Amino acid sequence: MSSAQHTALLAAGEASEHRTLIVTLFAVFVVATLVITVWAGRQTKDAADFYAGGRQFTGFQNGLAVSGDYMSAASFLGIAGAIALFGYDGFLYSIGFLVAWLVALLLVAEPLRNSGRYTMGDVLAYRMRQRPVRTAAGTSTIVVSIFYLLAQMAGAGVLVSLLLGITSDGGKIGIVALVGVLMIVYVTIGGMKGTTWVQMVKAVLLIAGALLLTFLVLLKFDFNVSDLLGSAAANSGKGSAFLEPGLKYGATGTTKLDFISLGIALVLGTAGLPHILIRFYTVPTAKAARKSVLWAIGLIGAFYLMTLALGFGAAALIKPDEITASNKAGNTAAPLLALHLGGVDSNWGAILLATISAVAFATILAVVAGLTLASSSSFAHDIYANVIKRGTATEKQEMSAARYATVGIGAVSILLGALARDLNVAGLVALAFAVAASANLPTILYSLFWKRFTTSGALWSIYGGLVTAVGLVLFSPVVSGKPSSMFPDVDFHWFPLENPGIISIPVGFLLGVVGTLLSKEEPDKAKYAELEVRSLTGTGAH
Repeated sequence: MSSAQHTALLAAGEASEHRTLIVTLFAVFVVATLVITVWAGRQTKDAADFYAGGRQFTGFQNGLAVSGDYMSAASFLGIAGAIALFGYDGFLYSIGFLVAWLVALLLVAEPLRNSGRYTMGDVLAYRMRQRPVRTAAGTSTIVVSIFYLLAQMAGAGVLVSLLLGITSDGGKIGIVALVGVLMIVYVTIGGMKGTTWVQMVKAVLLIAGALLLTFLVLLKFDFNVSDLLGSAAANSGKGSAFLEPGLKYGATGTTKLDFISLGIALVLGTAGLPHILIRFYTVPTAKAARKSVLWAIGLIGAFYLMTLALGFGAAALIKPDEITASNKAGNTAAPLLALHLGGVDSNWGAILLATISAVAFATILAVVAGLTLASSSSFAHDIYANVIKRGTATEKQEMSAARYATVGIGAVSILLGALARDLNVAGLVALAFAVAASANLPTILYSLFWKRFTTSGALWSIYGGLVTAVGLVLFSPVVSGKPSSMFPDVDFHWFPLENPGIISIPVGFLLGVVGTLLSKEEPDKAKYAELEVRSLTGTGAH
């Protein structure tokens, strides 16, 4: 009996004992995170608490939360699935995600924490015209967050469908809606404090779950990595090609370009992700911001090494057609691996499947809460308080606007997540990285380090990078033209690459320069000098 058939039996009630066990363990994880959220929500008194957790978290705590925010469904489900199906090429995601932290550490973490208050818009508007720059920053933050939310929603739909044996499209859409409702509850009640504590707990659970699976996989092969890789290659049906570059990328000139585009997006994208950037505001000092990134690099690095064991373990123990039968993008490889390691028809298998799936679901809830908080905070603080209300909004009004924005963003994410439910979540996250690196990163770097940079340059960079990246995605194979596309039955794609980074990121940087040089406005040199001192020393920072 295949693992996919087994889970179908669970759904049909022919193994009701296992199904009850799975649902019970699953519910415990969800209830525990909700309790943490309610507890933290009671301590949220003002805007600083809601947006930045009162700036009370230590470097280690924030590093744990950052890693919890970063190790998303893409990390756990998407990368394991990509490695299980494509071997060496699938692991390229892990390398890109990890190396990206060096850019964040060296260029962004400390200056951003020193220069802003709650959002990316605070940094950009510091020496430029408030209203247009904050509008652009808020728009970009919301678009990038929604792209990232797509991946989490898709992962949630796949995961719970596997867990409960749901096969209908309507059931999967219902699961996506449930995740959306839960994330709205997390953010509106808990704010940054609740979200941070959930992310810390989730990071510990995820690393522990990955460590357990890694140990069991290595135990299965007597801790002989060579045997593991050999079995994976043989079971994959691809032979030695499974362990070499080129199975997914490199076969043609187009796929080689796609690989370069993906690599650029992954390495540069982290430093422009809004939900990661706002985490640096939760610590009291610049030193704590640096420490939090170092802790995050260590924890994330260890986790990504374990994805090797998860992906190749799944490839060695499960036939590729069983993985794709459960989810054609491979997103269920890690939970299915847990089932096989515990025993397909045993209680241990059911317990391990339930535990790993519940951990993955907690991962998704924590990440979607962080993303939703980033986008709703940007709407409330940048667009509502500083653009619509022109700085006259009270803290109470601002927090109310953030909660209403949470509901709206949640609704949009549910709709788009339902459409993206069959796409590989790692690939979807890579798109969010590309959009972030195209629109946000150039503007942040120019604002912090280029004295001549102007408001026009910022607007050209943000909107130009955003429109280019999103436009190329809409007309790429991700959306139409392939069996694996979001709309497989139509074909309106003309851009051949699945990731737009190789085009859109240079465009974002270039437009920032062009917009600045063509504008007639004079940069405020005194403000830049003040920003430079503040960003590098922390003098006057919140």
